[in-house]
Amino acid sequence: MIADGWNDIVGHDWAKELLAGAIVHGRVGHAYLLSGPTQVGKTMLARTFAQALNCLAEEATARPCGVCRACQLIAADRHPDVRLVEPDVTGRGTAVLRIDQIRQLQQDLSLSAYEGRYKVAIVTRFDAANVNAANAFLKTLEEPPPDVVLLLTAVSADTLLETITSRCRTVSLRPLPAEQIRDSLQTRWHVPADQATLLAHLADGRLGWAITAWQDKTILQTRGQQLGQLWEGINGRRVERFALADKLSRQNEGVVPTLQTWLSWWRDLLVLAQHKGSERVPPLTNLDELERLGELTAVWSRPQILHSLQQTNNAIWQIQRNANTRLVLENLFLVYPPR
Repeated sequence: MIADGWNDIVGHDWAKELLAGAIVHGRVGHAYLLSGPTQVGKTMLARTFAQALNCLAEEATARPCGVCRACQLIAADRHPDVRLVEPDVTGRGTAVLRIDQIRQLQQDLSLSAYEGRYKVAIVTRFDAANVNAANAFLKTLEEPPPDVVLLLTAVSADTLLETITSRCRTVSLRPLPAEQIRDSLQTRWHVPADQATLLAHLADGRLGWAITAWQDKTILQTRGQQLGQLWEGINGRRVERFALADKLSRQNEGVVPTLQTWLSWWRDLLVLAQHKGSERVPPLTNLDELERLGELTAVWSRPQILHSLQQTNNAIWQIQRNANTRLVLENLFLVYPPR
């Protein structure tokens, strides 16, 4: 059994038990790398671990209690011994963790803890660190100050320098089952059943995304617009498709998210086409598109759908590497079959 304070985290039971066990058995490491998809729960797990490290409960098995002064201050990001460092976002929407942020953190960590057992640094999205920042942080990993615990988060350990990952204990979080996300949305956030089911499937295993999408209605509205644009392109003639490509190319940072929405739609369509006539179909993402998807499996062949899926994925790859967006989209619309 672990302390009640861990139960605010939905899922990831093995990770919670691992970190709780490190505290109970006195085997806390100096650095941890929490990896996993965006909004899967990495920062919440890191913050809860920081609470457990500095919780005022007498028994280690009762940490974090969630109600003591230390737990409450850490939950509000106001504890003097726990630092949260997040990347800056540039004007183009790119996240960058800069060397001056790391140097400021190192200066803070060089000081003794003010009131906690440990000084804790939570550095989110460490995969956004530039080379100078990563190399500067390496010095802290190699020679950590006493009673300091470093908690890094990243989408994948593979994107970080091996010299960084080799000095961290890696905790890899996996996507949650859709059923677990659905049940959590209904019981904890009182989301209606039909909406909870849709969000759970759209979340792709990321409870944080589902919660944000429930609280910020513009997220699903934007998705609806993106699917509307896909439908407009599919139904349009070549001149209309090219006009849409030109319009979308002017969205700058919005193009890749739009194509990622399209990618999930094509993936669902391929799954339906591959299981046509079967009573058992693997879980789909776009549950509210089932009628339209079902109709199109009778219009397009599996090779056409697969090719469209592959080229959509390829378009994302090209745009992320600064290819001409309009030309990439025009070529993509040439691949999409007519309805």
